[in-house]
Amino acid sequence: MKVLHWDYDEEMHIGEMICNDQIAYIVVGIMRKLFDAKYPIQRMLLPDVYDADDEAQMRDNNSSCFCYRPISGTNKLSKHARGLAVDINTLYNPYYKDREDGTRYVQPATAVEYCDRTKSFPYKIDHDDLCYKLFIEEGFEWA
Repeated sequence: MKVLHWDYDEEMHIGEMICNDQIAYIVVGIMRKLFDAKYPIQRMLLPDVYDADDEAQMRDNNSSCFCYRPISGTNKLSKHARGLAVDINTLYNPYYKDREDGTRYVQPATAVEYCDRTKSFPYKIDHDDLCYKLFIEEGFEWA
């Protein structure tokens, strides 16, 4: 799908995202509401721009849906592999997990400083954020 979006400097862009037909209409509706609110999304480029390297996409703060990959640390395919999960502003909203051995797994690896969700920074999504609320209202889970 192609959608309009704003970046943090209030510049308008045409973004592209591949997603499953089962959620495409819902995601387009959410993206329209985010656009109307001038919600900042830095990048929305196809995975091909990054040679389908999910880590590279995330480090570049690219928002995406489809990326054929397993769930981190498993051999099981993620919802992204089926185009059923959406990541927005991924560098500033990293996936992280504290392991039993006390270490922290962070994806993308360059996003360690953004794991502290008490800090304020651009593109941060929290439970009071419009993006979070819109996706939750449509039945998405936030990981």
